[in-house]
Amino acid sequence: MNYCTFGRSGLRISRLTLGAMTFGAGDGIWASIAGLNREQAARLVGLAVDQGVNLIDTADAYSQGQSEVVVGQVLADLGLDETRMLIATKVRLRTGPGPNQVGLGRSHIIRTVETSLKRIGRGHIDLLQLHDRDALTPLDETLRALDDLVAQGKVRHIGVCNFSASELEQAHSITSQAHWAQITSNQVHYSLAARDIEHEIAPVARRHDAALMVWSPLSGGYLSGKYTAQNGQSEKGRRTNLNFPPIDPKKVDPIVEELRAVANALNTTPAQVALAWLLGRDEVATVMIGASSEEQLGANLQAAELVLPPEYRDRLDHVSQPDVPYPHWMQRFHDKDRI
Repeated sequence: MNYCTFGRSGLRISRLTLGAMTFGAGDGIWASIAGLNREQAARLVGLAVDQGVNLIDTADAYSQGQSEVVVGQVLADLGLDETRMLIATKVRLRTGPGPNQVGLGRSHIIRTVETSLKRIGRGHIDLLQLHDRDALTPLDETLRALDDLVAQGKVRHIGVCNFSASELEQAHSITSQAHWAQITSNQVHYSLAARDIEHEIAPVARRHDAALMVWSPLSGGYLSGKYTAQNGQSEKGRRTNLNFPPIDPKKVDPIVEELRAVANALNTTPAQVALAWLLGRDEVATVMIGASSEEQLGANLQAAELVLPPEYRDRLDHVSQPDVPYPHWMQRFHDKDRI
């Protein structure tokens, strides 16, 4: 496993992160995504640690908090402290029926962090992330609350999820002028099927040393190829009932076919090729991989050792080229930053 410096921090994290969205049992949407109990999750965490993974990503809302509970139980069962497994969690989504049990107001953030700490059974959270923006709360209120949590030692680093380039710029401006804790990362959806972050988000993140963490690198499993017909058949999975992230088959199916061709040439799998493509991108710090079985996780972890030859990268770049080109000024900025 390779490691990288995490944004503008001194933290070193593995290039692959274990996603814990499948941990725990919940209602509604979580019935289609999660379901792993303590013992099943422990086997996945043990496998990830054996391969060098040192960061696990969860959220207060995953399975109504049960993901955090299972993460805490498993890390305690396996005797994994922060030197062997770091914990990233999130705050923003609804955690109860009350009007202040959602969003990024100071009250909800601080109350949620206290609850998360009890669930995971540690004295601090290594990376606390804003799960999304909250248009009803001033961003400076949110960032001040995060800075206070860092000063109190309850949170070590702060990050965001799904922030646009302008939102990332705004957050950096506020924290810099106020001398508050800086944004360390932005967790975004990025894959061969969704390359829009390359236009603005990636250059701005690079400018401010914000690490890019990738969620859903296989676009909900679609890039694995199991949802597209091959030899007249396709497998069923969670996408049968949940089209998330949204996929346009007309656009993405040619990408899947190219992934199959490259995988056959390299004697590997389409999923491993798609993950390796991301790991080879300069923009990416770490790629989150979730799994519902040891076999699935073990296969995806092998992507860390796969380096795609330039000719295959070029083929994948071509077939997945984003519809909207870089603005001329952004391309100049992008090229200059690489010199």
